[in-house]
Amino acid sequence: MKLSFTSSAVLIACVTATLSGSAMAGVITQWNFALQTTAANIGSGTTSLFGGTTATYATGFGGTGTYRWSTSTYAAVSTGNKSRGVEFLASTAGYDSITLTWNERHSNTSANTVSVQTTADGTNWGEVQVFTFTPAATGTGDTWYSRSVTLGADATNNSNFGFRVLAAFAPTTGNYLASRSTSTYGMSGTLGYDTVTVSGSAIPAPGAVALLGLAGVIARRRSSK
Repeated sequence: MKLSFTSSAVLIACVTATLSGSAMAGVITQWNFALQTTAANIGSGTTSLFGGTTATYATGFGGTGTYRWSTSTYAAVSTGNKSRGVEFLASTAGYDSITLTWNERHSNTSANTVSVQTTADGTNWGEVQVFTFTPAATGTGDTWYSRSVTLGADATNNSNFGFRVLAAFAPTTGNYLASRSTSTYGMSGTLGYDTVTVSGSAIPAPGAVALLGLAGVIARRRSSK
């Protein structure tokens, strides 16, 4: 098939548009707990409690009519650092530029610090980020926090991807610290989760990339004549 300069330019434009569209970030998996279950509302994935925590459902980030996954039964004040929390598993096959976002509610007596850990094989886990804040008398407990984590190559195109959010010792004290300065940390303090989202950019199909390269070669040859 012989392509004119004009037709090859059109081909480049079409393929580029296809690649650009596929590279846009989108939701892979999301849990909003709207039905008061741990089933994903977008995509597919699994959730579980980790280390002995328990959970119920309570009012969510959006207020009345929305729900959060509210977890409790955490470790004693000076034991079990990063040993209890929640776990989410969701394949990122076909996606890169993976990000995690969620809304997290700390009760007054919950830990003020959490550790985010990920896995690339479903077995080995490593810490990727720690979120903490300085407790105050007001405004830090019974409060929502918006969390975001940008991940690297280990999370890309990975059917075994997963992450955990675990209560952690405060960096300044070496034990659990209550989220409100006038409260005492308690094992019954709650950490709540809403709109837990795994996002990424679709990886273009190899055929589309090859076609774009071919169109470019044709265009250069035509323009040099």
